[in-house]
Amino acid sequence: MSLSAEEVIRLNKEYTLFEWNAQANFVPMPIERAKGVYFWTTDGKRYLDFNSQLMSVNIGHGDERVIRAIHEQACKLTYANPYAATEVRGRLGELLAEITPGNLKKSFFTLGGSEANENAIKIARMVSGKHKIIARYRSYHGATLGSATLTGDPRRWASEPGISGVVRVHDPYHYRCRWCQHEEACTLDCLNHIEDVIQFEGPHTIAAIIMETITGTNGIIIPPKEYYQGLRQLCDKYGIFLILDEVMCGFGRTGKWFACEHYDIAPDIMTMAKGLTSSYAPLGNCIVSEEIAAYFDDHVLWSGLTYGGHALSCAAAIACIQVYQEDNLIERAAEMGKFLAEEEDKLKAKHPSVGEVRHIGLFSIFELVKNPETREPMAPYNAKGEEMHVMNQIRKFFLDNGLFTFIRWNNFFVNPPLCITKEELMEGLQIIDRALEIADRYVE
Repeated sequence: MSLSAEEVIRLNKEYTLFEWNAQANFVPMPIERAKGVYFWTTDGKRYLDFNSQLMSVNIGHGDERVIRAIHEQACKLTYANPYAATEVRGRLGELLAEITPGNLKKSFFTLGGSEANENAIKIARMVSGKHKIIARYRSYHGATLGSATLTGDPRRWASEPGISGVVRVHDPYHYRCRWCQHEEACTLDCLNHIEDVIQFEGPHTIAAIIMETITGTNGIIIPPKEYYQGLRQLCDKYGIFLILDEVMCGFGRTGKWFACEHYDIAPDIMTMAKGLTSSYAPLGNCIVSEEIAAYFDDHVLWSGLTYGGHALSCAAAIACIQVYQEDNLIERAAEMGKFLAEEEDKLKAKHPSVGEVRHIGLFSIFELVKNPETREPMAPYNAKGEEMHVMNQIRKFFLDNGLFTFIRWNNFFVNPPLCITKEELMEGLQIIDRALEIADRYVE
């Protein structure tokens, strides 16, 4: 007999710890099942999943092809030690070498994005013989110690001092840029700033620059093409590895297999997770260029994980990639992204509380403000408690009306599964339209 929603919540709260929350007053949502772009709570309420859970269920929920692949692999081999060669590990590595840009070839498999980023910087340090890593302030790279240090947002504070050698730079965030927010377009002062930092720190000390290609939870920040082309040139000029974190923006989310394809560049190292298996099983990956891989032909790779290349996760990833291909989900994300952008721009024009909407493919965000002229945010950076009063009202309205998405400070996200239809998009956008009326009441 299934447990009640109340009992599910009680058991979870009594015996487990929930991330990024004080435990006493946190009330988790008891989720029981999911299909397509919807999920249901234990008490039977249906929600439109407008955030693909944690920006990760890219193909949609409950795809039988992936479930079947996991089942078939489980019947044959659930686990082999990471020193072993397995068919699924080999086939997945080959697939990823085919779909990733540039000459990325060899994969080091992990169980998530945080571990992938940890190993990316370890590899960059081993191969380069240098120590420092440049990262951005508005970034999130994971919660393990190294990845938490790479993270620029306040989630790193509790883990500090963290690892040594991390140097931060400012972001290409045009809407709030100290250099060019009042200019029509990015002036690339943020890129010039990075070169200054490289020179001040000493290129001979810097192993890598790591960046989310499109910033995720810190605001869907979409740099202009010249930014990344210039960054690639800086890395080449100074002999620094470029690591692109595509954990959230990879696998079709932006309308390309990987977001860096919008910029016509390829990194030296790329990290991925989330959409790799659409979260049907845990898997991350750090894929490196042929030149970096060649270094380890006669140098030890000083890294290892018990569950590296886990057979069930690899099987899920292979099946998931096949779903992207069979259902043309990458192309679909680009097409639906254009429709979504048009509708979101209409909402921005209608509601004074919307300071900006940013969108690329099915990766988008609404940034809410109290004053469109001064751009004062509806909730301040790192807002807590009463500072989140308006945004909490919006969150409640969404949930009361069967819409699930991610709210952070003065932003809320629209990142649905790539299989979503126009009708399903409009279902969610109509709820958002009504919710924005709440925010409009607080505009000065």
